[in-house]
Amino acid sequence: MFGYVVVNEPELKIREYQEYRAYYCGLCRELKDRFGVFGQMTVSFDMTFLIMLLTGLYEPEEVKGTIRCIAHPVQKHPVIRNRYTGYAADMNVLLMYYKCQDDWADEHKPAKRVAQLSLEHAKKEIAARYPRKVKVIKKQLKEIRDCEQRQEKNIDVPAGAFGRILAELFAFQKDEWENDLRTMGFYLGKFIYLLDAWDDLEEDEASHSYNPFLLQDNPGDREEMCHQILVSMMAECSRAFERLPVIKEAPILRNILYSGVWSRYKSRKGRRHDDGSISGIRRQPECIRR
Repeated sequence: MFGYVVVNEPELKIREYQEYRAYYCGLCRELKDRFGVFGQMTVSFDMTFLIMLLTGLYEPEEVKGTIRCIAHPVQKHPVIRNRYTGYAADMNVLLMYYKCQDDWADEHKPAKRVAQLSLEHAKKEIAARYPRKVKVIKKQLKEIRDCEQRQEKNIDVPAGAFGRILAELFAFQKDEWENDLRTMGFYLGKFIYLLDAWDDLEEDEASHSYNPFLLQDNPGDREEMCHQILVSMMAECSRAFERLPVIKEAPILRNILYSGVWSRYKSRKGRRHDDGSISGIRRQPECIRR
């Protein structure tokens, strides 16, 4: 469920995109410094959004610089890091660890098991720092697995479980902004879960995997139902965001919330209509961006 919280790059100013990439590269470097190469491989745009949100809200001191890396070996590129970069790095690894654990349980692919084991030590370190976060994540992931096993038809149940995971991650600390941050995370999490299910519709139908959209009574209404639910989720998420006193990085955050998060949905919708299929007969390959 990674790769949905991205920017709409053509709609950003050059300076804004460079700023966004600096936060992303800062997260990448933080992951490497904390957890090595395996940690660095978990870097995601989704947690970059969380860094920028918390940075815009709390305006911490930042460390800016330029670095070279494997992806950019010739020319140095800017990086931005602050206290929320470290927090997001921890949450990023935590989510990836449990994702690999679930994938191994579902698919039994050796690569998933290797990835999980490579992050085992890092997970224990993070669990010691954030025991409540780990408790919430494990509880809600169990709820999602239970939904899969009992073939839960109510879309809101598994989506709500994933929403509660992101709500916990977004609530960095207990203060006057906690409720709005939790609301943002909750509805964004539900949006991500449902969009991921919609994105995987054909694959899940072919493999007979659990997908709440496949269990609905009126398959012909899937597309309209999905669109209405997604719009509602992002409306609530964005409404909570607008209540927060975020000024720094606000244009980039709004780009993501009002445009970027819809990129994969629009791309998938276009391919489905080109195929002449909504319910899922064949699935075209796609490039998955982290």
